[in-house]
Amino acid sequence: MEQPLIAVVTGTRAEYGLLRPVLQKLAARPDAALALLVTGAHLSQRHGATVSEIEADGMPIAARIPILFEEDEGPLATARAVEKAIRGFSEWFAEHKPACCLVLGDRYEILAAAQAAAFTGVPVAHISGGDVTLGAQDDWYRHCLTKIAHLHFPSCEESAARVIRMGEAPATVFNVGGLGDENIRTMEKLDPAALSESVGFDLTRPFGLVTFHPQTAGGVDVAAQMRALLDAMDELTRTEGLVWLVTKSNADAGGLAINAMWDEWGEKHPDTAAVRSSLGVKRYLSAMAAAALVLGNSSSGVVETPTFGVPTVNVGGRQEGRPLCANVLCCPAEKQAVIAAVRKAVSPEFAAVAKGAKSPYNGGDTSGKIVDILLEQVRRPEFGAPKVFYDGQ
Repeated sequence: MEQPLIAVVTGTRAEYGLLRPVLQKLAARPDAALALLVTGAHLSQRHGATVSEIEADGMPIAARIPILFEEDEGPLATARAVEKAIRGFSEWFAEHKPACCLVLGDRYEILAAAQAAAFTGVPVAHISGGDVTLGAQDDWYRHCLTKIAHLHFPSCEESAARVIRMGEAPATVFNVGGLGDENIRTMEKLDPAALSESVGFDLTRPFGLVTFHPQTAGGVDVAAQMRALLDAMDELTRTEGLVWLVTKSNADAGGLAINAMWDEWGEKHPDTAAVRSSLGVKRYLSAMAAAALVLGNSSSGVVETPTFGVPTVNVGGRQEGRPLCANVLCCPAEKQAVIAAVRKAVSPEFAAVAKGAKSPYNGGDTSGKIVDILLEQVRRPEFGAPKVFYDGQ
């Protein structure tokens, strides 16, 4: 039987870290051919050129599709990037005609790739549909992806039910668990000493792992939120003795401004903070395992930390709508609120509560399930046929 060509798209470090076991299993399958398409922040020097992490893994890259304009930021720059992505991906899909395009998550470049696939007759499979994040434009990107996709791999029961309520046939929806949860359970971690050496910063002290992205919905003042966060972190270093390991923002509108503030602040605090463009998945998860707390507004703070049982402070509204486990405290992006939440998070009482958190995302061998189901589905003669809205009958 002819090998189906499966195109997989990645645009950010976080998404690649989640997709990594899926890519490894697809690459090892003799009954499939993998085409990894790299785009977005991976190819941007201003966002760390994280394609180097893919290259370091020895993962073959079928195409590099640059879409970002290094000098631009804001809504118009996002629209221009989407325009460029649709053109680049459409040309690749039209030439290579893969059996399916597999995408993960909720970013604008992923929506653009899925649109390009739809325009060129390539069926789409979508990982992590059905989630809700009311504080980011990612929310509607994600739901648009659901309506484009022919095959769905939501990460928990609640999300799977939501995908079906959106009119997707239950036979196309597979609750496989979360890839982040799988990574946490299966990846070998660095101990604090080895992690410190790798990062170039002493992480044998109590530290917070921090990531802060723009809140792209709700008209918030991102710079004001960042100033409040930085002021709170300074105060917590003075009073609680915490030091900080920071990973920079993603390529959303406002991300470059946040990163400039991180760089300026990091230069003033070389002994108590390390600011890095990217840690890579192994170092990031090792840091999460060793941290006194996770701080910021990254999805990993609410999705992945429950598996570790690490205390987490979720700042602002970016992740509003996601299920929250017992290890997560939420607070406004205001200095005193962040200080109070962090002090509670690092208390012995709350640490004990956090350790008992139960993750809703444990699906076992999530990546293996995705690969097996995907290859079974793409071989069905009717795969990719026009979708019929499911009304619940």
